[in-house]
Amino acid sequence: MDIRAAEISAILKSQIANFGEEADVSDVGSVLSVGDGIARVYGLDNVQAGEMVEFPSAGVKGMALNLERDNVGVVIFGEDRAIKEGDEVRRLGEIVDVPVGRGLLGRVVNPLGEPIDGKGPITNVAERRRVDVKAPGIIPRKSVHEPVQTGLKAIDSLIPVGRGQRELIIGDRQTGKTAVAIDTILNQKSINAGDDESAKLYCIYVAIGQKRSTVAQIVKTLEERGALDYTIVVSATASEPAPLQFLAPFAGCAMGEWFRDNGMHAVIIYDDLSKQAVAYRQMSLLLRRPPGREAYPGDVFYLHSRLLERAAKLNDDNKGG
Repeated sequence: MDIRAAEISAILKSQIANFGEEADVSDVGSVLSVGDGIARVYGLDNVQAGEMVEFPSAGVKGMALNLERDNVGVVIFGEDRAIKEGDEVRRLGEIVDVPVGRGLLGRVVNPLGEPIDGKGPITNVAERRRVDVKAPGIIPRKSVHEPVQTGLKAIDSLIPVGRGQRELIIGDRQTGKTAVAIDTILNQKSINAGDDESAKLYCIYVAIGQKRSTVAQIVKTLEERGALDYTIVVSATASEPAPLQFLAPFAGCAMGEWFRDNGMHAVIIYDDLSKQAVAYRQMSLLLRRPPGREAYPGDVFYLHSRLLERAAKLNDDNKGG
């Protein structure tokens, strides 16, 4: 057998030249314990608060909520039965975000912005936005001066609602709180049928902790009356994990902020925030955060204030949405 040194060196040189130097570095950890939708994870030294993590073996995502000295408390967005002690957990390097834009109008989505109405993937997405962002400051805002015509004479004449205002609808069970909100959406049809973009009022309905049958009935009503064309429905029903019920209002708010920041107008209905507070209490107690009155955590008021302060009427320098 004739072995030539030149051939061997040429082969070795080509092998060395084509050697891939890039290495796939990912920050990983392992599950210490899991249960009730909460996982304790060891590792993930550089994880951020609110960052998305992934459980590759179970195909489930979660969010890092508690950053402690020796472990990370992760809330799981989905079924935790497939996750076992010792499973690998991977950082995704991104804060929880959702798709926003006109493509969401007429669709029913979950709090992660994934469609759940069986109409296929969402197209015409403008961008992705973080769900939890800081509310606009004092300078970009303008005083509320444009009315929201709810179509209900008692409200429009006695306690008119303005664009950029927050309004609490409070009452006992089965007194028609949701009906007032749905009627407001239905009554925007005549305004939204016109060509004047500054007059249009896009609607977002966030269902938190409700029965699936109730949400299905609301969607059916909106569809039959032709109101779903200018409405986004964000649904986290009672059967969904608590982290998704906690996230739903923030996701809906991010979708509404896109309209506001592009000079359009939107009304968002949270139905209802009491259920979000209950979901947040459940998560906080499982994460061993200190409880306050009625076992709610101390920052439950901040949870709602930082959400509601994101509603604003912007001045003309900021497109006036």
